[in-house]
Amino acid sequence: MSVQIILGAQWGDEGKGKIVDVLSENVDIVARYQGGANAGHTIVIGGKTTALHLIPSGIFREGIVCVIGNGVVIDPNALLNEMEMLRSLGVETRGRLLISHNAHLIMPYHTLLDSMAEQGMDKIGTTKKGIGPAYIDKYARTGIRIVDLLDRDSLCVKLRRNIEEKNLLLKHIYNAQQFDVDKIIEEYTAFDVTIDEYITDTAAYLNNAIAEKKNLILEGAQGALLDVDHGTYPFVTSSNPTSGGACTGLGIPPTAITDVTGVVKAYTTRVGNGPFPSECDNETGERLRTTGGEYGTTTGRPRRCGWFDAVALRYASMINGIDNIAITKLDVLSSFDEIKICVAYERNGRQLKYFPSDARTLGSVTPVYETFKGWNDDISKYMSFDKLPWRAQEYIQLLERLTGIRVSFVSVGPGREQTIKL
Repeated sequence: MSVQIILGAQWGDEGKGKIVDVLSENVDIVARYQGGANAGHTIVIGGKTTALHLIPSGIFREGIVCVIGNGVVIDPNALLNEMEMLRSLGVETRGRLLISHNAHLIMPYHTLLDSMAEQGMDKIGTTKKGIGPAYIDKYARTGIRIVDLLDRDSLCVKLRRNIEEKNLLLKHIYNAQQFDVDKIIEEYTAFDVTIDEYITDTAAYLNNAIAEKKNLILEGAQGALLDVDHGTYPFVTSSNPTSGGACTGLGIPPTAITDVTGVVKAYTTRVGNGPFPSECDNETGERLRTTGGEYGTTTGRPRRCGWFDAVALRYASMINGIDNIAITKLDVLSSFDEIKICVAYERNGRQLKYFPSDARTLGSVTPVYETFKGWNDDISKYMSFDKLPWRAQEYIQLLERLTGIRVSFVSVGPGREQTIKL
């Protein structure tokens, strides 16, 4: 029996979808534990690219049950569109997809409020999908959960209260449209009928599966450095992508976790605002972006690109208990004559001992680099570690030494088969 967490160990977009898809070949269940449709997990199978936003990346493996946990916030339209997209590809979700009855719903007013907030001077750089406002209502104890759809009278009371409050805010602060309570009630009641067969107590289901010694992958969205508690606050997501979030987001005990795998790119990217010490805001960054196709899966926004940051990964390992890492997009570095790795930070002429998650402090550090010679070879054709150019092998071994974490997988291309197990 194994219960393996797969999480992003940088600022998201590390290629978790591919790694989950590869590793799910030998598991029974893949469960998503946080975030919403702001996630974009890209999977390439047989040359065909598919992007998932809510449904776990194990859905393309026959016989695997996929679970959307209580820690996820669900946009009904996004979910239904994704299910329809999968059906068009011949992937059946009936009997294979389970959704927590305790998952919170994203309402139309959440999306509008998110969009309005991002128009100000202090914008975070969200996807404007309503994720943050939905989590605000969750922790204010005014959120609407899937289980609330079962009682129409109670739903009406909660929605009227929420919408009256939101309409006041929209009218007097943002001068924006008002919402119709009855229209929203009808829309979400219809959604409940459509997904009723998928709804269950997923915490009970997962704990029973663990008791039966089944193999599980727990899939996170975004990345550890975007964690609302441990990331570069306030430039973070609104949930806990870290390993602790897997337990609260699915209702399983930490004692059940057997392994934590962190997914990292062979370089570093970030979407949205916030500090990024190893960012290359120059020709090198543009080259990484172009070669790596670094544009957001969900929004299409160009990602900020920079060199690999070993300091940030050591921090991510500390707060997540990472046992091993999977390195993606090593092939993107193949054309570089020189490759840099950030090995330390300096601030005010002194080297820092720890990664400062405080955004103001992190934004004032100077990265210390080691320069490494590139390998100038198309490595996307190599299917084993010993076939890689020796400089590419040396680069991977150097990352292990700098971070103290074993590398378990290396991705040399987007395809499922372009994955080397070490």
